[in-house]
Amino acid sequence: MKFDLKLKEILGLFAQASTVGNCNLKSLSGISSLTDGIQGDISFLGNPKYKHEVSGCKASLVLVPIDFDKDPQENQIFIKLNDPSHGLALICKFIENLMYPVTEAGIHSTAFVEDTAKVSPSASIGPFCYIGKEASVGAGTQILSHCHIGLATRVGSHCKIHPGVKVLTRCEIGNNVILNAGVVIGSEGYGFEQVKGENIKTPHLGVVIVEDNVEIGANSCIDRARFDKSLIGSGTKIDNLVQIGHNVKIGKDCLIVAQVGIAGSVRMEDQVIVGGQAGFAGHLTIGRGARIAGQAGITKDVAPGTFLKGNPALPVQLAHRLSVLQRKLPDLFNRFAQMEAKK
Repeated sequence: MKFDLKLKEILGLFAQASTVGNCNLKSLSGISSLTDGIQGDISFLGNPKYKHEVSGCKASLVLVPIDFDKDPQENQIFIKLNDPSHGLALICKFIENLMYPVTEAGIHSTAFVEDTAKVSPSASIGPFCYIGKEASVGAGTQILSHCHIGLATRVGSHCKIHPGVKVLTRCEIGNNVILNAGVVIGSEGYGFEQVKGENIKTPHLGVVIVEDNVEIGANSCIDRARFDKSLIGSGTKIDNLVQIGHNVKIGKDCLIVAQVGIAGSVRMEDQVIVGGQAGFAGHLTIGRGARIAGQAGITKDVAPGTFLKGNPALPVQLAHRLSVLQRKLPDLFNRFAQMEAKK
């Protein structure tokens, strides 16, 4: 994809950084890898593994580590940063604001807002949205098309609610929250009891609270609590297709990758990282700073700072050792069979 980015504006994002080299272009047109970069592109060295590729890179602007000791080519600029990957993120954010400008404040003619709802004059309500009775939408919040904001639900300021999001009854969404397309907040949790062979439903009467600066990926679901609240702590980022059960409480600044499933009443403390497709049994406590590898099966409480892998999950070093031994099993059984044959 090509852009029209003023070189002066991009350099302005890094006014405090050291720059080396010169470029006679006034604008930049794309972002590329080091190997694919051409004149007019922006590239970056985010992984030392690819350091050798910088010398052949043709991009006009390259973000490099602050200790990078090579000189740029002719008509090329290096910006030296502590974290080039973070620098690229700043550029991408700048481009995003150009590509997806804030929608104009106001309520689209096809939206339906109940008389008792309160919508900030600076908020934007897109086509075919529904804002329920006693609901509120804060300043600068953008609610894009085909969204549902339920009865007495509160949405904070400067949120971005993408198309098709459903935030159901009495939920609370904090400030600067991003809900990507298809997210469902506050749906009823899975609660059935078998009585004489019949599955009896237990209604879930609680809510979901999403604190400030949370982002939730497309088609993820967070169930409302059975009696109290399900909670997503501030700064937590959740990927696509994640299922979070009723009464789950996620701490602050956690990272949860795609297709994770968390059963009811799990308590996850701050700064936990969970890899894709990991699964959690119900009523567990996951300690602060724990790391859970992808596809791990968590059936017991996890101590703070622990790194677990496998199903059932084991400390990562033990899991690696067992994996090595497992690969040796065919040879071991073959040797055993030979020994038995000699008897």
